[in-house]
Amino acid sequence: MQSVNLTHQFLIAMPAMTDPHFSKTLTYICEHNEQGALGLVINRPLDMTLEKLLDQVEIKAASQQDALLPVHYGGPVQIDRGFVLHEPLGSWQSTLAINPEIGLTTSKDILQAVAAGTGPARIFITLGYAGWAPGQLEYELAQNAWLTVAARDDIIFEMPAEQRLATAMQMLGVSYATLSDSAGHA
Repeated sequence: MQSVNLTHQFLIAMPAMTDPHFSKTLTYICEHNEQGALGLVINRPLDMTLEKLLDQVEIKAASQQDALLPVHYGGPVQIDRGFVLHEPLGSWQSTLAINPEIGLTTSKDILQAVAAGTGPARIFITLGYAGWAPGQLEYELAQNAWLTVAARDDIIFEMPAEQRLATAMQMLGVSYATLSDSAGHA
């Protein structure tokens, strides 16, 4: 199969996706290369806010500005670990640069900065991530498990979770209800 790089793309789960971790999800791909892929499910908020997360990691918030920001289920891998998608990129202890504007940080220093009111302008927080072994995502794409579309920052950082999947579908010019759950081959 031809090599494809899906970094900074959305994956839209097809209706036939039966895996409960990914059924009806919109996933943002943070990294995709010959070693596999890493992404975050962005349309499944948890019953947790940033304030509760900061309490759990024993960080005192100096400001209540982002206290009610929802924490999301990012995927089934390392669900006890926090991942902060943010813009601008900044310089944190453990950051994956997705592009020149957006980073994914796993170090506690970013949460400390957010709590102090000096963090990135836009943040999206998850517990856990989605991961694929080398060639696994390409195989799933060939099996019509996913649709792909270029990611938009506003969908990640500004839009309510319940609108993200439908908006990504609209970018493709289709609605979720009209998708078939079986693949066709010419």
